[in-house]
Amino acid sequence: MSQTSPGPAPSPVPSPAERVSTPVDGVEVVGALSPSRAGDFVTCPLLYRFRTVDRLPEPPSADATRGTLVHKVLEDLFDLPAAERTPQRAAAMLEPTWEALVEAEPGLAELFAPPEHGGPPLDLAHWLASCRTVLERWFTLEDPTRLEPAERELYVETVLGSRLLLRGFVDRLDVAPDGALRVVDYKTGRSPAVGFEQRALFQMKFYALVLWRTRGVVPSLLQLVYLGNGEIVRYRPDEDDLLATERRVEAIWAAISTARESGEWLPNRGRPCDWCAHKAICPAWGGTPPPLPEPAQEKTQAS
Repeated sequence: MSQTSPGPAPSPVPSPAERVSTPVDGVEVVGALSPSRAGDFVTCPLLYRFRTVDRLPEPPSADATRGTLVHKVLEDLFDLPAAERTPQRAAAMLEPTWEALVEAEPGLAELFAPPEHGGPPLDLAHWLASCRTVLERWFTLEDPTRLEPAERELYVETVLGSRLLLRGFVDRLDVAPDGALRVVDYKTGRSPAVGFEQRALFQMKFYALVLWRTRGVVPSLLQLVYLGNGEIVRYRPDEDDLLATERRVEAIWAAISTARESGEWLPNRGRPCDWCAHKAICPAWGGTPPPLPEPAQEKTQAS
């Protein structure tokens, strides 16, 4: 495959978290980290660099866009009176929600445009039907007529003693009459195989840590709702869990800082490479990464 010279670096696009983050009074933070960016670094340090340091654009994917659409419908469904939160109403919300997403991000429509190099394009009607199937499955797992979330798409952030800013978005936060917190996250994929649950739970423990630090309450339940195969994974954290999560987050940030100082962002070749948007420029696959941006241009983001 021929390599073309990279053009000018794209203008930094604020992440969703950056758009709502507030200045930290009186504290000069050393950086910011979200569970997704922490997961990127653990998966592949070079992937973290491409997404966070270089901020290379990535084409939309059908699976990620399905997740965005389904999450938005589930968020908006709770704006309705309880009796109207039905599978039929959720299904009816799909198309107008999709149209609103495309209006906000026109690039999403490219998923269903004819491909440049042959092969059938994705069929929008078939894809929307798959979104509808995922939504219908949610109603077999939870009854929205009996739920009144305290928060939806809640932005949370806290600064650790090391001055590291942790931030991200919680899909849903339920608060019981006695003040107990339940953190809920929707996944449109399948539940992980036995032995791989800890990776999925890291994100939830991350959110639980931030809520503990900001509200002084350890969430009583972390709940992952897998809509791909209709399973719910529940975990009850305690303070020791969250202290261990804090130590892990600090260790990940220390490794990121070392990579930034040395300029060595090592690739980690594995299964995730199969769907990586940057495979063509990865040295593990014979590619050449673009030059690192000047340090002043770097800005850690969370998504």
